[in-house]
Amino acid sequence: MPTIIAPSLLSANFLNLEKDIEMLNRSEAEWLHFDVMDGVFVPNISFGFPVLKAVRKATKKYIDVHLMIHQYDNFIEEFKAAGADGLTVHFENSIHLHRTIQAIKKAGMKAGVALNPHTPINVLSEIINEVDLVLIMSVNPGFGGQKFIENTCSKIAACKQLIEQKKSSALIEVDGGVDLTNCKKIISAGANVLVAGNAVFASTNPMQTIEELKK
Repeated sequence: MPTIIAPSLLSANFLNLEKDIEMLNRSEAEWLHFDVMDGVFVPNISFGFPVLKAVRKATKKYIDVHLMIHQYDNFIEEFKAAGADGLTVHFENSIHLHRTIQAIKKAGMKAGVALNPHTPINVLSEIINEVDLVLIMSVNPGFGGQKFIENTCSKIAACKQLIEQKKSSALIEVDGGVDLTNCKKIISAGANVLVAGNAVFASTNPMQTIEELKK
């Protein structure tokens, strides 16, 4: 399948977010990646429901919401109502992961599970057939602009092997330090979705950068 590009709004210009979204609407990017942080699960705070609702009004593209928050089960329906198409939660923060995945699907969203850099792929063996997406963090979550962790490519390959072994249809998404210097090896390892923040929004020609990432 063609590689999906998901520019991360965490790296967009918050003073002119509408303009950046209009640019993404014209681009070849299929998804918009929306990071939600609470300052508890990760050492940073980002945006929440009001911004998500505004983004939803500004685009028809798939909104890929990544939750880096301590408590989320009570907000699943609210994320759907605010405009999320997909909701990804962290394995490290999930007490009843299967129940959460089912609740996300019941709410009408695609369900994903994210893994921090230190978490091995094999923890997903019992849930891989239930999820639509595995988000492999290639940096420690919480901040944009970090350097890509090289061991991630081996982790992507292991995830692809697990997906094939279990005959799962889950996509592999990679988030953190993705740019034009490493995207080829990330895709070759088995990634389907590339989250790109600084690589897109710090580019002199973001639309061209998205096109090159897709190639």
